Amino acid sequence: MIPDLVIVGGGPVGLATAIAARLRGLETVVLESRTGLIDKACGEGLMPGAVAVLARLGVDPPGVPITGFLYADARRSVAHRFPGSPGRGVERLALHGALAARATDLGIEVRRAKVAGLEQDADGVTVAGIRARYAVGADGLHSAVRRAVGLARPAAGRDRYGLRRHFAVAPWTDLVEVHWRAAFELYVTPVRADLVSVAVLGGRGLDLAAALASCADVAARLAGASAADPVRGAGPLRQVTVRRVAGRVALVGDAAGYVDALTGEGLAVGLAGAERVAAAVAGGDLRGYDRDWSRATRPHRLATEAVLRLAASPVRGSVVPLARAVPPLFGAVVDVLAKPVAR
Repeated sequence: MIPDLVIVGGGPVGLATAIAARLRGLETVVLESRTGLIDKACGEGLMPGAVAVLARLGVDPPGVPITGFLYADARRSVAHRFPGSPGRGVERLALHGALAARATDLGIEVRRAKVAGLEQDADGVTVAGIRARYAVGADGLHSAVRRAVGLARPAAGRDRYGLRRHFAVAPWTDLVEVHWRAAFELYVTPVRADLVSVAVLGGRGLDLAAALASCADVAARLAGASAADPVRGAGPLRQVTVRRVAGRVALVGDAAGYVDALTGEGLAVGLAGAERVAAAVAGGDLRGYDRDWSRATRPHRLATEAVLRLAASPVRGSVVPLARAVPPLFGAVVDVLAKPVAR
């Protein structure tokens, strides 16, 4: 008997998809070319909606509460706290480890395999020698599955990139801090009682040390703190898809399309997509998944797009003053991102 589903990509969203599928009684195989826990340059802040999805999957990663966002420039700041449950700052490796442990408990098979392409027909899909009823590409920003099934589309606009590093220091806030400067945004996220995650987003040529030097208040907080790991990078961030489904193949997570890391909604959308694609496979209707994904993630994607357009505009320097002058507007954007993706 062939598996119901083969998932390409064993990162957090790929494993979440496998777990959601297994909880629906589906036989699932995960293919991943890398071994061990997989790190990635990301902000590491889970929005409340993402925490809710993980709870439904039986996953409770270690971390520290995140209660909202703070936007700051060199002279002023404004904060808004989530109206309901908190989010969570979680190291990427800790998140992956919690999902991997849950997958193991459920008996999900993870095979080491590098996937460059696949074949499909009316009855199934063949990937790396494995025949299954359906396949899901959860293989990240630069998805080979997306390219193989012809769903990739060139992204317009200026490429943006991200860098991230951990510093061994006790968090000084339970907010995600976003420090706006002329050419970049610097993020500080508490992820452990003795560790913070520092990330910077911007165009080509990003330099984390230079970005920190431009943010005197953050640099002062980190004075004397040792770096806990090397700098990691990711990008280009924006990824565009024609749609999320081609025949018996679906895309989920960053592979399904990505706007930007500016608002921290990526994992919330990716985990919600994991639940939806598992339901679609169980129901035998991937076309329904494509419609459902577009509808459910639209508020999050539009909020991120709006902030990104403002950040790329000539009035970029007005982002923090505007948020401070009109707190309900800033709060409304944060609240959209905090809400669970509609079920």
